Order: sequence, then structure tokens, then C-alpha cells
Amino acid sequence: MNEMTASNLKSAFGGESMAHMRYLCWGEAAVKEGYPNVGNLFEAVAYAERVHAGNHFRELRKEVGDASVTAGAGFGMTTTSENLQGAIDGENHEVMQMYPAFIAVADLQQEKGSIRSFQFALEAEKTHAALFAKAKENVDAKKDFDEDTVHVCDICGYTIVGALEEDCPICKARVEMFTTFVTAE
Repeated sequence: MNEMTASNLKSAFGGESMAHMRYLCWGEAAVKEGYPNVGNLFEAVAYAERVHAGNHFRELRKEVGDASVTAGAGFGMTTTSENLQGAIDGENHEVMQMYPAFIAVADLQQEKGSIRSFQFALEAEKTHAALFAKAKENVDAKKDFDEDTVHVCDICGYTIVGALEEDCPICKARVEMFTTFVTAE
């Protein structure tokens, strides 16, 4: 694997891994703040970020050894509204900056598996940003997120709320390949 693509995969793995944990922490805080559906959304998207990290890690299967990884990450535990804004900002960074650049490099270096891993994450991150924005609108109006059921594609991390009726629009995985998260009663 080309060194620059490998470095980008490592950075993406680090960033997705940190997003996974950050969203779990922010989800717990949302539940404590009285927003159980927002907590469920954070948990579901945390799972999607784990899917992305796993895809990147598998692409690095032949890159054996220790590495220092530079990855952007948001820190802090504030209000649910502010945490949602942090999530929106992080997702938008990945959509507008990080993944397009990583895809361009992988394309230049003809790293087809890396392109697929980055493209899956890029497209899924768009859904995450939109869902977090909708949740933030509700929280800012002092209401919980409208949806208590969130589905995540186990292959690419695509995330959808409500009824799951169609195969994944990103990777074409069948509906049976989705993990469902439902707000605890």
C-alpha cells in the first residue's frame, strides 16, 4: 500500500474510533439531560463510526507495526445542544474536507479498497450530519428527537430513522444487514 494512503487510513481509523467513544459519552449525557431519543441516536451513530473504523482497519491489514496517528477530534462535555453541534461540525468536516481529500489521494495511488472504505464513510457521514442537525433543532426547542428507532448498515454505516424498508442505498446491503437501535423504555 502507498504510504500516503496508509497514513490517511490510519488517521481516519483514529478519528472514527474517537468519534465512536465521544458519541457514546455524549449519548449517556443526553439521556441524563432528559433526551433519551437523542441518546439512542448518539449510540446508533457511534456504532456506525465503529463500522467505519473497522473498514479502515481491515484495509490496513498488511500494515503491521506501531504507528503514531494524527486525527482530528472534538473534546468536551457540555450541553446536549452543544454536543450535537460538535457532532455536526465533526461530520461536516469529514464530508467537506477529510474524506474528499483522502479519496483523491487513494484514487491517484490506485488504492481501490481504500477508495471504497473512504467513500462508504463519506456517504454515511452525510446522513449522520443531517440526523444530528434535526436532533439539535428539537433539543433547541426543548423537545427530544422525534425518532426512537435508528437503523445502521453493518457494511458501510449508513444510518436511517423510522421504518427500514429498502436495501442500503450506499453499499446495497440487504435490510437484514442493518443493526437496529431502539430507545430504552
